[in-house]
Amino acid sequence: MSFNKTILTDPIHFLAFGFGSGLLPKAPGTWGTLIAIPIWLLLSQLSLEYYLLATALLSVLGIWICGASSEKLGVHDHGGIVWDEICGFLVAMIAIPVTWYWLLLGFILFRFFDIMKPWPIKILDKKVKGGFGIMIDDIIAGALAAVILQLALYFLN
Repeated sequence: MSFNKTILTDPIHFLAFGFGSGLLPKAPGTWGTLIAIPIWLLLSQLSLEYYLLATALLSVLGIWICGASSEKLGVHDHGGIVWDEICGFLVAMIAIPVTWYWLLLGFILFRFFDIMKPWPIKILDKKVKGGFGIMIDDIIAGALAAVILQLALYFLN
């Protein structure tokens, strides 16, 4: 069985690879973040409490999904595993208005922090292993983006 077929037919890999978006040849993290947009649009219709609960549940589930997929592949944090980007973007977009410009700013900020990996993200990315290690750097990248978005909302509104 080919690698792509394995990813698309195994439910754990399918989720970890962002419904197959992590299989795209260039910039899988960016594709994974794009896949997060319709999920965010759906969850943004919930109250803040339910949005936070859904994001937390998806993130905790992500620790298991990413860890299991990584273990099955025998590769720590395979580049195609993008469930962490999905959850990180959901963190970035907590309580953000549903408009194209806030969406674009959130996307850019999250991708910036995820790619650049400023302190403490870089340290966590290198030192923490397993599913938690795969998830934590993106969750913190999302949190840093969220802080900037919330400050922008505060000062611009």
